[in-house]
Amino acid sequence: MAHASRAAVFAAAVLAVSSIQADASSGSNCGSASWYALGSRTASGEKMNASNFTAAHRSYRFGTMLRVKNPRNGLAVIVRVNDRGPHIKGRMLDLSKAAAGQIGLIQSGVAPVCMEVVSR
Repeated sequence: MAHASRAAVFAAAVLAVSSIQADASSGSNCGSASWYALGSRTASGEKMNASNFTAAHRSYRFGTMLRVKNPRNGLAVIVRVNDRGPHIKGRMLDLSKAAAGQIGLIQSGVAPVCMEVVSR
């Protein structure tokens, strides 16, 4: 039984990676994302509002609009970059709690996503 369970987990991981790679070939940036809901000020000077569809990215200009898709479930959300981060190695994006909820990321906390710039 344990062997069958490991095989199922491996198959799911391969499927997730295949989905990410397929989206990557279309020009999207794919990687790991997490969510946060602090009450502090963002790097842009705005107060962090977990109810807004916003994100933290290391280099995109503030105000850049991104389409973020969770390849595990196909859900997507449009977010506005208003903060810097993530500050955890290996992650490319931090989403507000509201944005993370739209793509089913709340419970897992961290998940693969693909993002593309919608407007600058």
